Amino acid sequence: MHAATAQVGINAQLLSGAETYRSAGVSGYIRQLLTHLPAAAPDMQLTAFLPAGSLQPVDRLTQAHSRLQTRKPRQRILWEQTALPGQVRQRRLDLLHGAVNVTPLLSLCPTVVTIHDLSFMRYPQAFPATQRLYLHSQVRRSARHARQVIAVSQATKDDVVALFGVPPERVTVVYNGVDAVFSPASPDTIDAFRRERGLPQRFILHLGTLEPRKNLARLVEAFARTRQQLPQVDDLKLVLAGGKGWDYDDIFAAVERLGLREHVLFTGYVPDADLPWFYRAATVFAYPSLLEGFGLPVLEAMACGTPVITSSVSSLPEVAGDAALLVDPGSVEALAAALIRVLGDAALADEMRRKGLQQAGRFSWQRTAAETASVYRAALAGAHTGGKA
Repeated sequence: MHAATAQVGINAQLLSGAETYRSAGVSGYIRQLLTHLPAAAPDMQLTAFLPAGSLQPVDRLTQAHSRLQTRKPRQRILWEQTALPGQVRQRRLDLLHGAVNVTPLLSLCPTVVTIHDLSFMRYPQAFPATQRLYLHSQVRRSARHARQVIAVSQATKDDVVALFGVPPERVTVVYNGVDAVFSPASPDTIDAFRRERGLPQRFILHLGTLEPRKNLARLVEAFARTRQQLPQVDDLKLVLAGGKGWDYDDIFAAVERLGLREHVLFTGYVPDADLPWFYRAATVFAYPSLLEGFGLPVLEAMACGTPVITSSVSSLPEVAGDAALLVDPGSVEALAAALIRVLGDAALADEMRRKGLQQAGRFSWQRTAAETASVYRAALAGAHTGGKA
């Protein structure tokens, strides 16, 4: 007699179709996971619990849309804690995956949870008090009660083990992937995009939500020093691409204080279709974040053939490998020195492009999905995997 197909649910309420900062980061993870999981898990029946109208049909993936408007945090939390357990019972799920940090208090089946980062503990001042308290209690509980925890980097696994006391054998590192749309393009098409978008010929790019841990005020200061020390900088700009998150006033204040209003461009949210082109058009990509669970923009920039400067902390060295210049994100001087090196040395920039393409090639969403499906199987069997999937 054949065993019944395992019924697996994925809480994907943070998938967003809206063009705001909320659709960055974890929403991309959810979208890619749901797109690639069915092929990786033919032995499972997958059901994704989604906000209304947020995903194109995917073969062999059942989509269940919530009746509550879950776009706002309070409604989403209410749904997760009240309606989701009912769905688990109704659909007789064998396993529930909390795709972003949290599972329901009332767990009617075994759970897996993906922890993306513990920035609310490592960098608490960047979060409003109520959000911090919610995350601190609910992410800790979810990780401790899950049969398996997925961490998106070794740095995040180390935090889950150290800060939550979860046994390391219950935490598996599954890296994010980089989409195939992120790839190099011909100089002519890149120039055409620059002209169409009014982007400068030479610019340093940062792409990400404007929020404290992205460390953008220091990047602005490093850009000012770079302009002072490099010859022929009149055409060099800094492009800060991404939606406004929170506590971003000091970024704009730094631009004004340093007299850089003409030289720093804020683009606002960048639609998905434009992301590869922004990376391709940049002279260098700078990502001096104070903490990242994974740091996907580093990989995306590398996959587009752009030299990368990033931080020497948290998960970023894992993602960057030896293909980027790594700097202390607390040092404006170190960041400026790295910018000056890349901008002033064409041979170094070429070497970084070559190494970056190789490094990005090591990460794929197919692999992410396959390793996630392996964690599901371990959880369904009641086993503890640990290490790498």
